[in-house]
Amino acid sequence: MKIHEFQAKKLFADAGIAVLENVVATSADEASTAYDQLGGELAVVKAQVHAGGRGKGTIIECPEQHGVQIVRSADEARVAAANMLGNRLQTIQTGAEGSVVNQVLVEAGCDIARELYLGIVLDRGNKMPVLMCSTEGGVEIEKVAEETPELIHKEHFDPHFGLQAYQVRQLCKKLGIEGSTVRSAVKFMTSLCALYVKLDCSLMEINPLVITGDGDLVALDAKVNFDSNAIYRHPAIAELRDISEEEPTEVRAGEAGLSFIKLDGNIACLVNGAGLAMSTMDIIKLHGGEPANFLDVGGGANTQQVTEAFRIILSDPNVKAVLVNIFGGIARCTTIANAVVEASKEVGFSVPLVVRLEGTEVEEGRKILEESDVELITATDLTDAAEKVVAAVG
Repeated sequence: MKIHEFQAKKLFADAGIAVLENVVATSADEASTAYDQLGGELAVVKAQVHAGGRGKGTIIECPEQHGVQIVRSADEARVAAANMLGNRLQTIQTGAEGSVVNQVLVEAGCDIARELYLGIVLDRGNKMPVLMCSTEGGVEIEKVAEETPELIHKEHFDPHFGLQAYQVRQLCKKLGIEGSTVRSAVKFMTSLCALYVKLDCSLMEINPLVITGDGDLVALDAKVNFDSNAIYRHPAIAELRDISEEEPTEVRAGEAGLSFIKLDGNIACLVNGAGLAMSTMDIIKLHGGEPANFLDVGGGANTQQVTEAFRIILSDPNVKAVLVNIFGGIARCTTIANAVVEASKEVGFSVPLVVRLEGTEVEEGRKILEESDVELITATDLTDAAEKVVAAVG
């Protein structure tokens, strides 16, 4: 689960992690008032969307306007907010359609001496979180990792004991941080790592993390993602979810108890089991096709869920064929076969449908499909299914 920058900064501030004074605004007048409230000569108006690259992104309706705008008066704050609010911000992460800006963050200016990068993720290989820092603040970390990976410095830490002060001092030496700033870095980085563990985060990223003229560390940006499997332990965090920022079909699938992720291809997949779903997408790619989604209906899928799954995947205009790949275990092949028949009646299939069934009650399931009037292409195994569905889309 993702949250907005202003929400992440509130979590930081509550944990004693330094951020700049800021105000959230949902109208141009509120942004103007916020500028006066902050009381400085300079402020920054930031579009609040779940996407990176806002500073270089552009407002589609106002191409000269970026998603992060420096303002020096209340009138400038009003204009910047008016250009953002209700319009779409296009960044490298939003795609051509962009994301609608429903609120902006008006933030006080800052005396910036240096810009750094800081991020925390789970290193699955080492089975523990890792803190990553770089002197290349303000630059996409993917670009740094590709072109100058030696500039990314890492420290793994045990979630039970947290990041240790000596580890921060080691990082400071590599980053060229000296004097009283080291003490600020120890407090900042250890507190951030503790918060990452406490809130069951999957990502924390600050880009840029700045060192002020006074030598203090301040989070100029804040990106926080949470492990969705642990959200039940954090009801207050769950309330921060902004459904308007999420893919509508993914929200709809979640409400139906389906695991669904929309992709850019044209072959829709309906599969039971996450591993099989991944394998199905892989073999579609292997045979020259492009999957349109990840969809795991799960082991306990019923007719209503499968029908809703078909509604969701067929609502995508890019879908030119559907591959149903079921290995019957907990979910019996007869259940899926009956669901396909019912879905055909309720939804209708306007694109080629390839079905591969295997496992529990497979013969009975195949018989149900054979005796129905559903127009489909049967497949004997996964390779056969992939070849047929790729051929069906030409």
